[in-house]
Amino acid sequence: MFLFLSLLVFFVPLEGDTSPITCYNDQGEAVDWFYIYKLPKEHGRKYPKEEGEMYLLLEKGSEGWTEGKVTVNDSTGALGRTVGQLYSQAKITEVAYILYNDQKPPEEFGDRWIDNSGSRGGHTKGVVLLDKNQGFWLVHSTPHFPPERQEGEYYYPSSGVTNGQNFICVTYPLERFQTIGEQLQINQPDVYDCDVPDSLASLVPALADVCEKRHVYGHISPDVKTVANRSVTLTSKDGTDFISFAKGAAFDDDLYHAWVAPTLQSDLLVQFWIRSTGILPSDCSQGRKVLDIKLISLGQTITFKASQDHSKWAASPVDQEAGGGWVCVGDINRNEAEEKRGGGTVCLQNPVVWKAYRSAAVECESCEGEVIQC
Repeated sequence: MFLFLSLLVFFVPLEGDTSPITCYNDQGEAVDWFYIYKLPKEHGRKYPKEEGEMYLLLEKGSEGWTEGKVTVNDSTGALGRTVGQLYSQAKITEVAYILYNDQKPPEEFGDRWIDNSGSRGGHTKGVVLLDKNQGFWLVHSTPHFPPERQEGEYYYPSSGVTNGQNFICVTYPLERFQTIGEQLQINQPDVYDCDVPDSLASLVPALADVCEKRHVYGHISPDVKTVANRSVTLTSKDGTDFISFAKGAAFDDDLYHAWVAPTLQSDLLVQFWIRSTGILPSDCSQGRKVLDIKLISLGQTITFKASQDHSKWAASPVDQEAGGGWVCVGDINRNEAEEKRGGGTVCLQNPVVWKAYRSAAVECESCEGEVIQC
């Protein structure tokens, strides 16, 4: 009887015990980081029902892109499991979260839907979710994503289906989120839903300030100078170093050719939304070649034009001598208007991730305006 009671106590979970807030893969396993490439609706391969919701996944420890097990609209996929914690964990334990998007989910107003996409804040999109131990920061390119917490469940918006989209999720320990909050303050994001409980606000005051929409550089912290842009190293929970580049409106220049390429000491091939006004041509004026991508191929059967891809990513054209080439995934484009808006990118030097993205860039625009092989 004593043995039976001992086993019973061992197997019954403690009250309030929950899974860690982390990035999850398609199998429901906690992962340190992942990348998702949501494929465009038309990319040369037909899916009768799910076309436009298929994706490729690359996670720590993998050897390259793998096909998603489900769709981006499925709560059991990597994206659904990760973002879905906002709607499940928040009911169980005390968490802090910030949802921001320059094209936030539409607001219902009577029998009309309000278009709120004309923001002049940062051209930023992302999700921050954490508890007193750890959490994740998801940076992405999808308009109207994700739903507010009060919606009660995860879903992927129809507005994000037609074009390609990118996501980077990284799991961080609690102590990184003050720095993440400082980066967001520089970005000046449009926060449409957030909550930072008092118990967490004292631990991550910068995130609390972002939630309260106090986008004033002086709020960053006493030891951080007032700046229009800042790059910092963010070390993941399991020890992977990422570099976060954050610029504000005062930077007043292109993120990629004016800052990221010189800082990484690397040329860059850049994919971004080219179907907007004032697109910046490829640039070689800063001593580095920053070339606009024109054609993307993610394998023999998946090829699409840059005009079908709303993603914002960059890759170095050649491998670096140590650690692999650079890949950056973010939320801002190369156009004149966005020189004057906040935004950023998260960069990683990793041979597997670099190969996955670098091989996707097939055709680029040269600095003379010609279409060339990347």
